[in-house]
Amino acid sequence: MSTVDEEALELQRQRRKRVNRMKNIIVLTIAVWMLGSFLAVIILSVCLGKLNHRVHVLEKAYLAQTAASAEQTEQPDPVITPSQEEESETSLDMEETPDYSGVVRGIDTDDNMAAEGDTHYVYLTFDCVPGKNTDAILDVLDSYQLKATFFVSGKVNEEYYETLNRIVSEGHTLGMHSYSNQYSTIYASTDAFSRDLTQISDFLYDVTGVRSDYYRFPGGSSNEISNVDMAEFVHILNSNKISYFDWNVSAGDAASNYSAEDVVANVTDGVRQYKTSVVLLHDAPDKSTTVEALTPLIDELRAMDAQILPIDENTTLIQYIKADSVE
Repeated sequence: MSTVDEEALELQRQRRKRVNRMKNIIVLTIAVWMLGSFLAVIILSVCLGKLNHRVHVLEKAYLAQTAASAEQTEQPDPVITPSQEEESETSLDMEETPDYSGVVRGIDTDDNMAAEGDTHYVYLTFDCVPGKNTDAILDVLDSYQLKATFFVSGKVNEEYYETLNRIVSEGHTLGMHSYSNQYSTIYASTDAFSRDLTQISDFLYDVTGVRSDYYRFPGGSSNEISNVDMAEFVHILNSNKISYFDWNVSAGDAASNYSAEDVVANVTDGVRQYKTSVVLLHDAPDKSTTVEALTPLIDELRAMDAQILPIDENTTLIQYIKADSVE
């Protein structure tokens, strides 16, 4: 074979090698792409299955909640006879719509602002769901020989009846915070509010022997949840000679994420502004941080020479709706 023929043959072999390499690269690329696509489809299918399961769980939870709400709120329509209908229409014609245009609203007045040298009177008040945190708070207060005020809700496990009696026996003020603590129930109407008020008053009397003269509206008297003017509920309290208290200092422990340092700072910053401070705190089962904050808070208030007291008949009323302006 001549040299020219050998060179031509070698060129052909090299060309075939290049072609084979290109084929291998193309085949490998296609294989990798197909494998990647297959894996992506599997992953997406798994994620889609999880999402469908989650949606199904949420739908079931929503339907269960809706059914429970309907069961609680659904009531049969009353049967009204023609004579009752005429009597009702006559009553509505004769009934006057309450006029609350003269009601004074606003939480603070200039005469409660503290000046240098004024004594700070501090009322620690707990929106109270009696439980282990309540007992822990009572332990701290007892160690300092201090008294506070507990606005109690009515739905309490019997195991904590002793806690209610401890509040009274240790000299703290027992207040009412509604029986049900459900806004939709309490504020549905004046009749609903009156029923709930009677229920919590009787409950506390039956358990402790004390007829409470103090009340705190769930959400405060400035809440925007009630469709009924809150002044109408204040009128009911006035008629029953019950004093109600809002607050002008909040510990900030109604939030789900707060620290003991937050509570101390929020309260002390607020107290410095006022001569009389009604402080809002909570003792629910998820408020152990409030218990943790109580000792350093008391230490800070004492360092300010603040007087820590329970609410009584001499306490300056802190109210968004001034009760004495409601007829």
